[in-house]
Amino acid sequence: MSRVEELNAIVSSLDLNQHPFYQAWRAGTLSKDVLADYAVEYGRFVGTIAKGWETLGEAHYAEEEREHEVLWADFKGELGATGVSTRPHTDVLVTAAERFFSVKPEAMGALYAFEAQQPFTAQSKLEGLEEHYTMSDKAKEYFRIHALDVNEVEDLKKHVETLSDAEFARAKTACHVVCASMWSALDGVYYA
Repeated sequence: MSRVEELNAIVSSLDLNQHPFYQAWRAGTLSKDVLADYAVEYGRFVGTIAKGWETLGEAHYAEEEREHEVLWADFKGELGATGVSTRPHTDVLVTAAERFFSVKPEAMGALYAFEAQQPFTAQSKLEGLEEHYTMSDKAKEYFRIHALDVNEVEDLKKHVETLSDAEFARAKTACHVVCASMWSALDGVYYA
């Protein structure tokens, strides 16, 4: 099995589109209050991603992620989401991301956990928003952009090949932890 296949197996085992929260979103059965809660909670994680790209020396991706934080704020704002994140599930995800995004091998694995799923989860959420929720194009822009965003994961595949075996083992652990933490963060909102 190649390194990319190993990472893909980890991601597939915790495919966020299979989580009941994203399935309910796609089906249009979540209330706007629940979406607002999600926007607050998950927004904390969105705010960490640029750091991972900075650690890998990919300044252009880091800058894009900062721009995406503004798009996330547009989504959050249209939902009327206010307040601060309060769930321990989100704390675990953000803490894992911040720590892993500080070290190159771990940053590669942690970013892979997110970027490998992002186009598919964004497309599913965008379809759910368009079919079941009344929201402006501005509020949906974050998802529209990410549904087409495959360059990052392709570049991460190249980065992963530069790692030693020991570094790749660390990257795989980070990938698994972040996948599990993203799943748990969705649990925190869905089962609240």
